[in-house]
Amino acid sequence: MLESHAKIILLYIEGYIKVEFWCTAHIKSKKKRRLGIATPRQTQAVRVDNTIYVSGSLGLDPKSGELKEGVKEQAHQSLKNIGEILKAAGVGYGNVVKTTVLLANINDFATVNDIYKEYFTSKYPARAAYQVAALPKNALVEIEAIAVAGEIKDA
Repeated sequence: MLESHAKIILLYIEGYIKVEFWCTAHIKSKKKRRLGIATPRQTQAVRVDNTIYVSGSLGLDPKSGELKEGVKEQAHQSLKNIGEILKAAGVGYGNVVKTTVLLANINDFATVNDIYKEYFTSKYPARAAYQVAALPKNALVEIEAIAVAGEIKDA
C-alpha cells in the first residue's frame, strides 16, 4: 500500500517564490519507491508556487522496479506513476496542464493516445509528442507532466 509522502525540501527564493521538491511515494515500511524514474539522481517532481513539474516517468513497476512489457503496459504504468506523484503533491490528473510524450517509435502514438484518454477524461492538457532515438532502460514510452494546483480554465 502506497502512502503519499510530503515535501522534503522547502526553499524561499528572495522571499517571492516557494520551491518544494517532492520525494518518492513510500510504502508503510518506509522503503522508498522510485515511481517511474530511471535514475536515483532525478527528482520525481518539483513544485514552484502552484506549479508542479513532474519528471519524465517510464513504465517501471514500483514493486519490482522492472520495466513493463509492451507499449500499452508501459503507457499505463507511466501514467499510474504520474498519478501517484500528483497525489503526493495534492493534485490529480485534472490539474495537469501540459504533458510531453516521448516515444521510441512514433507509430505507437495512436496506441499510447488510447491509453492516455483513460487518464485524462475531461480536461485535456496541452500536449506534445516526439519520437526519440532512445529512452532510458530501452523503454518504449516516457511521459512528463506539468500540473497547477487550483482552478484551471481553458484559453
